[in-house]
Amino acid sequence: MPETSTRPEDAALGTGLGRVLLLVYGIFALSASARALVQISTHFSEAPLAYLLSAFAGLVYISATVGLAVGGARGRMIALVSCTIELLGVLIVGTLSIADAVAFPDDTVWSHFGSGYGYVPLVLPFIGLWWIWRHRP
Repeated sequence: MPETSTRPEDAALGTGLGRVLLLVYGIFALSASARALVQISTHFSEAPLAYLLSAFAGLVYISATVGLAVGGARGRMIALVSCTIELLGVLIVGTLSIADAVAFPDDTVWSHFGSGYGYVPLVLPFIGLWWIWRHRP
């Protein structure tokens, strides 16, 4: 059974900007996962690292979406860990994709700091972490 709370700070996590964050994370969860599934199933041998990173990014976005949707202490922790991994991932993969383009012959969600997605993957974890911090108990 999902953990529910009637505390104002828990309710605020899923209201206003929190709902927009939930929507954006949900869209990225779907798009990154679908992209990875297509890439892995059609031409995995061309760029296995990039495609596995796309799949990992999809899992991170799914996890963040679930954390934001669940709320409460457990959901907040899931979202916090997910957004932190997302931030590290986009910074590390973004840097590596520029420094070693040969290792990334095809783009991932986090390649070039999310340039293929309008740099939203670079900005989103900062907003997510700020939102979680702002609504901490």
